[in-house]
Amino acid sequence: MNASPSSPALEQRPERVAKRLARAGLCSRREAELWIREGRVTVDGAVLTSPAVAVTAANEIRVDGMPLPALQPPRLWRYHKPRGLVTTHRDERGRPTVFAALPKELPRVISVGRLDVTAEGLLLLTNDGALARHLELPATGWIRRYKLRVHGDIDPDRLAALAEGVTIDGIRYGPVRARLERRQGSNLWLTMALAEGRNREVRRIIEHLGGVVTRLIRLSYGPFQLGNLPKGAVAEVPRKVLAEQLGGLPAIGSHAHHRR
Repeated sequence: MNASPSSPALEQRPERVAKRLARAGLCSRREAELWIREGRVTVDGAVLTSPAVAVTAANEIRVDGMPLPALQPPRLWRYHKPRGLVTTHRDERGRPTVFAALPKELPRVISVGRLDVTAEGLLLLTNDGALARHLELPATGWIRRYKLRVHGDIDPDRLAALAEGVTIDGIRYGPVRARLERRQGSNLWLTMALAEGRNREVRRIIEHLGGVVTRLIRLSYGPFQLGNLPKGAVAEVPRKVLAEQLGGLPAIGSHAHHRR
């Protein structure tokens, strides 16, 4: 098994300071680099002016004068996101957010990717930015499965052809496994499975085929299933299961959306 990001061996390995901030769950690496440029980060009492600085556990890192929280073992939760919540910690339009709706006893968490405001279903949450980034990477190859209600009629042959990938407005999307489950009046219920999970990918593909998605539910993300988790509920993935699914717990770079 790989060492976890909180193991002593990894703590002594030098890493970029922005990555260390992200692994602490404070922010994404991109946000950390912005904080450094704003003069908000110090290492051993000196204000940083460049993110090109490597640190280890021996260094004292502070943000806005506050020491970083100690690194915790990576943890992962399944969350049944309801419709109407934005997957961000703060919304400029004042809409309710996923992170404000989470149980208060949960530690600081970040999301693995996101679901748009009208989507619902499985959203993975973690306390570790490195783990979030690892699970998001296309190279990880994890399949996202969705159930969707579509208004309109869609040619079954075009649906089947998605298995070869599709180009829409110059953007190439990889193979998509799509299947018609049933018709319900003027609506269709479909299942779709894809590995990329790009922004609004499912909706764009359905619009390309002449339909409109009126409900979008994520059923699974890689080996993790929504199952019968009630709407709005959170359930931790057992650490043993997490390690088995990952072949160990990797210490990899981070880019995710944080809770606060």
